[in-house]
Amino acid sequence: MNKSQEILKKYWGFESFRAMQEDIIDSAIYGKDTLALMPTGGGKSICFQIPGLAREGVCIVISPLISLMQDQIEQLEAKGIRANAITSMMSYREIDITLDNAKFDGLDFLYTSPERLQSRLFIERFKQMKVSLIVVDEAHCISEWGHDFRPPYRKISELRKHHPEVPMIALTATATKEVKEDIILQLDLKNPSVFETSFQRINLSYEVHKVENKEQALLKWVLKFPHMCGIIYCQTRKSVKEIANFLLNQGVKTGIYHGGLDASMRNTMMTSWMNDETHVMIATNAFGMGIDKPNVRYVLHYEIPNNIEAYFQEAGRAGRDGKESRTLVLINSRDISRTNEIVEKQFPPIQVVKSTYRALCNHLKLAIGSGEGESFPLKINELCKAYKLEIIETYQSLKILEMNGDILFNESIFSPTRLKFSVGNTVLYSFQIKHEKVAKLISFLSRSYPGIFDHFFDLDETICSSKIGVSLKELENQLIFLEQNGIIDISWKTDLPKVTFLHERLPDDYMRVSDEVYHNRKLRAFKRWGNMQKYLLSSHCREQFILNYFGQNIEKCGKCDFCKNERKETIEIDELKNVLLKQLFEKSISLDELLILNDSIHAENIKKALNFLILQEVIIFENGKYIIA
Repeated sequence: MNKSQEILKKYWGFESFRAMQEDIIDSAIYGKDTLALMPTGGGKSICFQIPGLAREGVCIVISPLISLMQDQIEQLEAKGIRANAITSMMSYREIDITLDNAKFDGLDFLYTSPERLQSRLFIERFKQMKVSLIVVDEAHCISEWGHDFRPPYRKISELRKHHPEVPMIALTATATKEVKEDIILQLDLKNPSVFETSFQRINLSYEVHKVENKEQALLKWVLKFPHMCGIIYCQTRKSVKEIANFLLNQGVKTGIYHGGLDASMRNTMMTSWMNDETHVMIATNAFGMGIDKPNVRYVLHYEIPNNIEAYFQEAGRAGRDGKESRTLVLINSRDISRTNEIVEKQFPPIQVVKSTYRALCNHLKLAIGSGEGESFPLKINELCKAYKLEIIETYQSLKILEMNGDILFNESIFSPTRLKFSVGNTVLYSFQIKHEKVAKLISFLSRSYPGIFDHFFDLDETICSSKIGVSLKELENQLIFLEQNGIIDISWKTDLPKVTFLHERLPDDYMRVSDEVYHNRKLRAFKRWGNMQKYLLSSHCREQFILNYFGQNIEKCGKCDFCKNERKETIEIDELKNVLLKQLFEKSISLDELLILNDSIHAENIKKALNFLILQEVIIFENGKYIIA
């Protein structure tokens, strides 16, 4: 057994790799620059995590989303692998300690965003680290042609001058020909090994259903398969809440997930869904990254993404266990014009962008020439009210300012209180003896978090206050007292968006928004939306259309709404028996799965054909599934 297989067996418990995984892993292990394109659910994370463990040193993982980093770190830590992240939610002190841990062989994996790579603190420590591998996750973000383009990704290649011998691996689930070429160019990959698996998912159907009453169509679908696990995607938090309330009022138990949930609620929703206690999850695109639930039988888009890449990634979260699953879009006559307006609103007039920058600086009391590197929590509603700004224009202007390299803008995501002791055992004990009012709190922290002298830990204030018998307000007062006396380093919880200034405030006349960030991006955004419209309105095989978009060719799938409509909708019982036998030949299948596979055929006909086959002793029904006798 070679090294990569040993690591796979030890930490993941698998005996063998999926298609192409081992080739990608070995390429990185043996020091070659590597580009891997694998569809959602194809097992990309293993392709860099195993080389990161196999090679000596700390593996640097560059990822665009805090939630994605957190998910992967939790999964690695559960396996006993040392991992941490540097994010905008951390204090300077916490970042300093984390970088020291990476420098002194205290971490196997260090996750960070591309924006954090540019800080002097990171660069100086990075020079001193023994680095095993540099990983660029969601690598399409580096490309002007990509749907999630982020300019800081363009700076990643500068890391290589500090460790030119360290290989780099770039991974993405969605990339057109232009994006692939741009990734290689912008990352300066040296003679890279390029691996591209087929994007085809033969167990999925891609369907677009034109309806007028979307709520009723959604309800009909959910009630049709009440015990099946599914994800319903919406584009806004408001829609998530509205659809959840609608289904709950109809007696359908649902979970919700979006970036504004606090950690406790997020964990509760996720645990219930992962344990199949809740079958339906209603979510924004914040849900799904890095989450590998195998038995999702359908993904339904109640509202449509504005590009094929995002749609394909979200739809790809169905059927990861290889069993038959469906992806559906519900669309009505108003959706196209509504989404066209949404794309247009992503690009407020440049003068509005500039006035938003000025209002932001004034609101945060930043003088011209100051502010570089400073971070501030931001209540967008208060900013808009104070300066009479329109909230959607303001939000999109902040995103453009981020693209332009002026600020970092982290949208609302709950960050818990995190703390560590900043003094040693002896000093702490002496302080505890002298200050009886915080003695219980100090004892609780010491007992509950054994590594709290060296590492930051998340604090659940509700549990802590209950254990030491004080109110939440009194707990806060005690924590403030410890902080003021230098006993703890603490980052207080927040669910506010955060703005970090990447350079000093510029005078109004010096403020420029580049053509690349505004005009060119706008043209590409409408081009991608145009392709999405073609997909939604086309009269061609859906899967064939998607794979052609990504430069791959397949025959018609035979399963999408277009292909089904091409087939005769009525079918003789004898012919239906042959269809069912063919589907049952390789594996046992439940009635619900057979109904999904043969959606264009009346359910009663399918049941009648199955009964015939049972009476003829060709098949049997066992443990809830039909199998060949």
